[in-house]
Amino acid sequence: MMRIKEVAELAGVSIRTLRHYDEIGLLKPAEVSPSGYRHYSEENLKTLQQILFFKELGFPLQKIKEIMESPSFDRLGALELQRHLLIEKQNRLGNMIALIEKTIQSEKEGMKMSSEEKFAGFRFDSNPYAREAREKWGDQAVDAAEAKMARLDGDEKLALADEMNEIYRELAAIRHKDPRAQEAQTAIRKWFDFLNRHFGDYTPEAFKGLGQMYIEDSRFTKNIDQFGPGLAAFMAAAMAEFANQTHQ
Repeated sequence: MMRIKEVAELAGVSIRTLRHYDEIGLLKPAEVSPSGYRHYSEENLKTLQQILFFKELGFPLQKIKEIMESPSFDRLGALELQRHLLIEKQNRLGNMIALIEKTIQSEKEGMKMSSEEKFAGFRFDSNPYAREAREKWGDQAVDAAEAKMARLDGDEKLALADEMNEIYRELAAIRHKDPRAQEAQTAIRKWFDFLNRHFGDYTPEAFKGLGQMYIEDSRFTKNIDQFGPGLAAFMAAAMAEFANQTHQ
C-alpha cells in the first residue's frame, strides 16, 4: 500500500488532484485509515495510470468515469486504443515541431515558404495507412469509413476496439492451423464482416489485397503479430482463401 503523498509524487500529480478523484468517485483509495489517511493499492495505481492516459488524450473526467465504470470496459482493449491514439498524437506533434523549425529557419535565413509549406504541419490526413487504402480502394470507401469513425464517441471507439481485438485474439489462438480449414475460414469471416460493418464495403478481392498488405508492409506485420508471432501471415493466407472460395 502507498500513501497519498507517495502516489502523488510517483504519478506527478498533486495531492489535491487525488483527493478530487476520490470525491467524484473516479479513483477511490483501497483503504482509508481511522485517522483519514488514504492508502492506494497496486490496482489503484493501474487505474490511475489509465486515467492519466485518458486525460492526455483530452477526455473530461466525467467521461473517463463513465467509460471506466461501464460493464463492457476492458482495460487491455482501452490500453491498446490509447496507444493507437497517442501514436497519432505523437505523429501530429512531430509534424508541427518540424514545421515550426522550418518556419524559424526561413525567418532567420530570409527563405520564402510556399502557402502549402506554411500549413503542412496542420494537415492531419497524412496517415500512411489511409493513403495506401485510398490508393488501393479509392477515396469514397475511405472517406465513408473516416466519417463514420469521426461520429463515434469515446465509449463507441472503445467498444469497437474491444470487438476488433477479440477477433484478433480468436485468430491468434488458431494461427498454427491450416488457414484453409473450416475453423480458420469461420474466424476470418468475422474479420470480413467486421470490416464491412464499420469501414465501408470490402469486396472479397479488396479483402484479399488487405491481407497481402499485412505481410508486405512491416508496419502492419509488427502491429498484428503483437497478438501472436505469425498471425499476419496466417491472416493473409486465410483472407486469400476466403476470397478464392467466395469467387467459386
